[in-house]
Amino acid sequence: MSIQTITHVEYHCADAAQRATELQTCFGFRRDAEQPVWRPGVQAVHLRQGSIRLRLLSSGITDHPVARYVERHGEGVAVLALGCTDPRAALERAERHGAEVLDREGALIAGFGDTALRFVALPDDAPTATPADAPADAPEAVGGELLDALDHVAICVPAGELARAVLFCEAALGMHRIFGEYIAVGEQGMDSSVVQSPSGDVTFTLIEPDTGRRAGQIDTFLADHDGAGVQHLAFRTGDIATAVRTASAHGVEFLTTPGTYYDALAERLGGTAIPVGTLRELNVLVDQDHGGQLFQIFARSTHPRRTFFLEVIERQGAGTFGTANIKALYEAVERQRATASTSA
Repeated sequence: MSIQTITHVEYHCADAAQRATELQTCFGFRRDAEQPVWRPGVQAVHLRQGSIRLRLLSSGITDHPVARYVERHGEGVAVLALGCTDPRAALERAERHGAEVLDREGALIAGFGDTALRFVALPDDAPTATPADAPADAPEAVGGELLDALDHVAICVPAGELARAVLFCEAALGMHRIFGEYIAVGEQGMDSSVVQSPSGDVTFTLIEPDTGRRAGQIDTFLADHDGAGVQHLAFRTGDIATAVRTASAHGVEFLTTPGTYYDALAERLGGTAIPVGTLRELNVLVDQDHGGQLFQIFARSTHPRRTFFLEVIERQGAGTFGTANIKALYEAVERQRATASTSA
């Protein structure tokens, strides 16, 4: 019955083919060889890389649920599919603990705002799609796979709802809270909790703003997204330097980090598994815990509302989530917001 993994992420967008092309060209995703049949009026493109599965959906029909989602929130994650040993039992458990059932036959429940959760059976292992599986007109992807798995999902919730969201994950989904921290950056603040499935393969980072302090980027997300939702997806890689160099060469812009951050690394961490010069060159952040080090970087948002972005993360033994880097991320996003406001 327990949740084992995220089998796929359903992303609603204005043009599924265009978004798919960007992900193929920049990050090395490939078209899934087996495209299921969808209802008329919906364009669907399925992408895969490593164990990551993305379903990109768009619709030109104004009153279609996909189009309505995009109209209200802009593009974003509309469904997280949770692979379970027994989806029906998982649905029943969630309902017993107060979850709103949106589609009983489809085992779909309300999750975070308009981001729903679907319980699905664990899929059989399937071979990764090869270039020959892709449509003839598909763009050429970057050489080799850059990404391995979906590391975590970051979700913003309105002020005062973090505790309830954690309780929902624990009671309805069988997850457990593994970490929590209040973060203050200048006059802004936010509270966060990390919940994880017993398998360790499903991790949600839940964030709420502190409305007692000056409004910041979490408040902006909630306003521009029109409610709770997924702020970013974090993709895990085995070689972040290669992934960042390759994606950058194919047009991806990553957030920058002040040089002073790298000047202090030796004092804060001692040695790093990736040379500091490489980290500085690529703007990659680094943190460590008792298990080892992790390296992470955040792509500049290309979302029309700047409410969604991607993270790339490499773990070398570390099991935490770059706590010491959250301030650096927050400040980098603030710089992006300031730049966007100036150019607007």
